[in-house]
Amino acid sequence: MRSIAALQAAVTAAAPFEGEPSDAELDAIDREMPLILADVDLLDAQIMTIDRTPTELDERRIRRARRRVLAARRALANTATAGEVA
Repeated sequence: MRSIAALQAAVTAAAPFEGEPSDAELDAIDREMPLILADVDLLDAQIMTIDRTPTELDERRIRRARRRVLAARRALANTATAGEVA
């Protein structure tokens, strides 16, 4: 019986790992950072209510965090669209 791993290595050519992100990848991360931070805030708000019943303050915190995520997604989509038009 032949090993599948040996066959897959011959079929799939992996790009060499350089160990550092490229400038384009770093720029993409910088553009998406507001959305990433908004997602983290939403997760924090949701995690705080995992083991208890959410209070009115918790519900408002989650709603605000969801609105920030949506606003960040909209801003990112608008900047991407504006870049294509220009």
